[in-house]
Amino acid sequence: MGEVAWLFPGQGSQFVGMGQDLVEAFPEAREVFHRADKILGFPLSHLMFEGPEEELTDTVNAQPAIFVHSAAVLAVLRSRKPTWHPRFVAGHSLGEYSALYAAGVFSFEDALRLVRERGRLMKLAGERQPGGMAAVLGLDMETVEDICARAEAEVGLPVRVANDNCPGQVVISGAVPALERAMSLAQEAKARKVVRLAVSIAAHSPLMAVVSDEFAAQVRATPMQPPRLPVVMNASARPAETVAEIRDLLIAQLTSPVRWTESVRYMLEQEVDTFYELGPKDVLIGLVKRIDRKTKRRALGTAEALEAALGTD
Repeated sequence: MGEVAWLFPGQGSQFVGMGQDLVEAFPEAREVFHRADKILGFPLSHLMFEGPEEELTDTVNAQPAIFVHSAAVLAVLRSRKPTWHPRFVAGHSLGEYSALYAAGVFSFEDALRLVRERGRLMKLAGERQPGGMAAVLGLDMETVEDICARAEAEVGLPVRVANDNCPGQVVISGAVPALERAMSLAQEAKARKVVRLAVSIAAHSPLMAVVSDEFAAQVRATPMQPPRLPVVMNASARPAETVAEIRDLLIAQLTSPVRWTESVRYMLEQEVDTFYELGPKDVLIGLVKRIDRKTKRRALGTAEALEAALGTD
């Protein structure tokens, strides 16, 4: 029998109606949503359940919405299956905060406030240094890195790998002229598909550095405890053991790539063979399948999926 990892999704997994079925089915989830509304001082739950979509998709709202959804799923699991303990937790970008919360690094209130502030600052960075992101499919990581370096040299503006999601799926991020040049070079290199993402921020790129001092101050001011579970971090693709290391890696994550493929492979090397995704949608288990088809995978984002899982040992 192999080990289990819990995965937590990042921005892009939000949708209008998210979490409403959890609130109707589980008092533990209802309590999480109620606490979030109280902490934030506005009805985030109403925005999640009713929209409008453009407001929910706004970075400043999408990030806390996804965190709260993951925390609600976690609350149900912890209450109904207290003996379930994963060997590792990991999250994709924003999801790293959900993973750290699951590992007991910070309280729900402190995590939610930090996530909301992260969203606000990333939005501010997009206003100060407008940029964009694009998905490149069908090229290997080394080729995409070379393309970014060439585009950056030609245009004189930054464009970098933002997410190494799985073999053949890499997201790039940077200043629009450099991004567009990199997209052209990727097409010339026979990428299967190059898709501009509907965002006006350049996440996980040097353009985020315009807010990194403000963000670092927020991270350093947030109370944290040593993790009770190993958290595989995005910027290192390895578990962080101390609060100081966690703070440094969270700050680094703002401007450095999400090393998801490496993170999953690390967990596979530690004999993890089962991955549960705690949060809306099933993006991460889809990426895990692309990395290793032999894994067992399960999305726990809906009341129906949770009830099915809770009925097993």
